[in-house]
Amino acid sequence: MSIIVGTNVSKSFGAFDLFTDLNFSVARGDKIALVGANGCGKTTLLTIVAGVQDANMGGGVSLARGTSRGYLSQTAEESNEHTVWQEMQTAFVQINELAHKLALLEHEMADPGAERAKAEKALERYGELQHDYELKGGYVIDAKIKRVLSGLGFKQGDEHKSLAQLSGGQRVRAALAKLLLQSPDVLLLDEPTNHLDADGIEWLESYLQDWEGTLLVVSHDRYFLDEVCDHVWELGKRSDAQSYLEFYRGGYTDYVAQRTERREFALKQFEAQKEVIAKEQEYIRRNIAGQNTNIAKGKLKRLNRMERLEKPLEARAMHLRLQSGPRSGNIVLETGSLVVGYKRDEGRGMRDEGASFSSLIPHPLFKAPNLQLLRTERAALIGPNGTGKTTFLKTVLGELEPLGGEVRLGASLRLGYFAHAHEGLNLDNTILDELMSAREDMKMSEARAILGRFLFSGDDAFKKVGMLSGGERGRVALAKLTLQGANFLLLDEPTNHLDIPSQEILTDALNGFDGTLLMVSHDRYLVAALATQIWSLERDVHGKTQLKIFRGTYDAWVESKINAINELETNKRIGGATAKKPEAKSAQSPIPIPQSPTPAKLNKNQEQQRLKKLEQAEQRIAQLERRLTELSWEMEVAANDYTKMKTLGEEYTKVESDLAGAWNALEAIA
Repeated sequence: MSIIVGTNVSKSFGAFDLFTDLNFSVARGDKIALVGANGCGKTTLLTIVAGVQDANMGGGVSLARGTSRGYLSQTAEESNEHTVWQEMQTAFVQINELAHKLALLEHEMADPGAERAKAEKALERYGELQHDYELKGGYVIDAKIKRVLSGLGFKQGDEHKSLAQLSGGQRVRAALAKLLLQSPDVLLLDEPTNHLDADGIEWLESYLQDWEGTLLVVSHDRYFLDEVCDHVWELGKRSDAQSYLEFYRGGYTDYVAQRTERREFALKQFEAQKEVIAKEQEYIRRNIAGQNTNIAKGKLKRLNRMERLEKPLEARAMHLRLQSGPRSGNIVLETGSLVVGYKRDEGRGMRDEGASFSSLIPHPLFKAPNLQLLRTERAALIGPNGTGKTTFLKTVLGELEPLGGEVRLGASLRLGYFAHAHEGLNLDNTILDELMSAREDMKMSEARAILGRFLFSGDDAFKKVGMLSGGERGRVALAKLTLQGANFLLLDEPTNHLDIPSQEILTDALNGFDGTLLMVSHDRYLVAALATQIWSLERDVHGKTQLKIFRGTYDAWVESKINAINELETNKRIGGATAKKPEAKSAQSPIPIPQSPTPAKLNKNQEQQRLKKLEQAEQRIAQLERRLTELSWEMEVAANDYTKMKTLGEEYTKVESDLAGAWNALEAIA
């Protein structure tokens, strides 16, 4: 059954038609990805479905009766004086109303001057409301809020900050958290992963996979769309400027395969019809004035009535080819006892020109194991923001000196570097001048042809680089990269700001590159498609960053992480708690309940008491596990404060011991 139906949905701005006459329906429980090139109207369509703005007259969107919607914008909403916690509590309107009624009844029952009959009636009503409050989850609101805020990357203490204190990205995350807590029938999310780190994105994926509601999401994160969505809508325009909305089943990868099949099939149909038309026209030409003139005239009438198929055209897209330079040596990169970090003058900032490098204070980020990258291998350096990924690339490039150890580059290397912030571009240059600066012998006609392949045509070539969007600057940087003839590419977030069609083209180009790759990327789809080994920067419980090497694909690395977590959980629940039993006894206050090999059958009251103790033990375990998570946050924040780290580390050890004891107690009760 459809809960949303769009009929002839159109949107125009003055004389410009963004899209026209779109028809669609959404079934309950569908999880839909809305994709298309930048500027095709994805966000506008999302806001129309959300009810934020109206479609043009003559079309619109209707909802099944009682359907609730929740919309997340890309930009932060205006802040108010609520704290984060207070804002999250506003998500529970019905429960808050029940809580208010319960408070009034409590006041009424506590009034010593109230009539007995009135007090008894209030007590009866209180019991009914309390039962309703419990059924609606009133007693677990705090746990829900903590879970969602934690999952979306809020640290301990952030919940007490006012919304006005938060950055724009944090306010977007707070708005997303509130939406998830409201749990409307339909979620409409515009780039929900933009302000989340890798852990936050994975948590959101898991949440949406388990969520039973309906989802319509716009995102450039192809891996996220694969994990979450079971339908894809492609929005665009055909060669005759007519809008289309095509529907596909499955995730993003399924959509790409089906789209290719459909276009190949449509092209075959077009070519077949073209061949039929040519044969019919030839017959008509030869026989229109001969003995078979009536047959020829009949064929001509049918030919004139025939509906012509349109040749399927690919959307205008970037054309990218990466040709490597001369063959490099077999060993491309090696490190020995490498310490990655930077030095700075605490009083004047990083690498002050007035201070010698040796006099600056070192700030190590991590120590690398001895690395070796061979020709044609593709390594992906991944990890949280701030762990030193870009610093590592700049150390390899020689732009930063290592704090210890050494970096050795192989023979016959030509390096090509794509900077995350595109700092290699001269913002005062025009696009044309910037491209021509990459090679002295380049002619203007050649440069204009290259810019055309990167979607800069006509007067676009004379725009200043400083006036370009992030995606446009990325295309300029990629255009320059193709001219370098590099055989070792170092890429720092190469898909940032690129729309999905451009991301696909870049992925294909890098896949066909026969040199060596070292890339930093949060784009898991790109990493999964290219990487032959994963270099993962991970923080331990003490906040120290470690570089771990996994020789294999990204999907194999993810599977290894899941297996490790499952094994750890199994050991903790079964063998781990038992192994720690002597140590745990000293840390736990309850006396373990002795177990008989043949326990007697419990009566009803005893069973109720046992179940109550079991519930209490489970709550205790949940509290201790939450505290371990909180302590991990605090240690991450206090990484450079030795005294605080020591205190937190001691508490972490004690909570771990208490948790083992709690598991023992649970086993005894069970």
